[in-house]
Amino acid sequence: MSPWVIGFLAFNLYPAIATLYYSFTKYDLVGQPQWVGLFNYKFMFTEDPNFWIAMRNTLWIMAVSIPLQVIFAIGCAVVLTRPKRGVGVYRTIYFVPTMIPAVAATLGFVFLLNPKGPIDAILGFLHLPQPLWFQDPLWSKPGLVLLGLWGVGEIMIIFLAALLDVPTQLYEAADIEGASPWQRFRHITLPMISPVIFFSVVTGVIYGFQYFTEGYVASGGPQQGLGAPQGSLLFYPIWLYQQGFQYFHMGYAAAMAWVLFLIIMACTFVLIKTSNRWVFYQGGFR
Repeated sequence: MSPWVIGFLAFNLYPAIATLYYSFTKYDLVGQPQWVGLFNYKFMFTEDPNFWIAMRNTLWIMAVSIPLQVIFAIGCAVVLTRPKRGVGVYRTIYFVPTMIPAVAATLGFVFLLNPKGPIDAILGFLHLPQPLWFQDPLWSKPGLVLLGLWGVGEIMIIFLAALLDVPTQLYEAADIEGASPWQRFRHITLPMISPVIFFSVVTGVIYGFQYFTEGYVASGGPQQGLGAPQGSLLFYPIWLYQQGFQYFHMGYAAAMAWVLFLIIMACTFVLIKTSNRWVFYQGGFR
């Protein structure tokens, strides 16, 4: 186990401890760190307006995209349990988008959702409103939500496996009792796949707080100003990246990283502690 232990100590534990120290210093990667105590944390919460903008944008994308992705993935998985022929082809079609690199997928959606792109052309043909998408602060984040829904194939495959694992005798007993399709879904399917829903929500929260690549590319990169338009795509990791690697405020970036870690840990802890109210395992609730 020594290669793994050495790698963990050198590339995980030491950097984590180092960033904790740097978070209490003024550090620019060139000079020596200067101890400033809690100044970085105080500045973050009281004097940095972009911190709250980035946090609000991050919470928005999580609050909207995570429930929609879970619902859409469950819907796709339910549909894919129905076909009798060509099941493998359909599953492959739904899963392929997850194999596209995030940068390429985002660039593709930037093209599709361009004000003169094909999506707005179709909306114009149907005499429907044509948003400016990534050029309008009101529509930029919904554009990223659509991108997230397009790439739910990985979650969908997990839900599909969970649906196929639901005991058929439960559905047979429900049919004998005269249960409707909605009652079967509500009282059998959802409880039986609740562990997978819990897993998807936890991983979605962890990933949501680290939402970076899509927002970075959709905003146009440093050339157009990260977070454009009008700061609507300024997510927490993007602001952290700017502080650390554009402005070289590495001490402040380290403080932001530790605040992010504590928030993720707190959210994960709350989800785990409340899961016993709605997550069902075949041995009972936990």
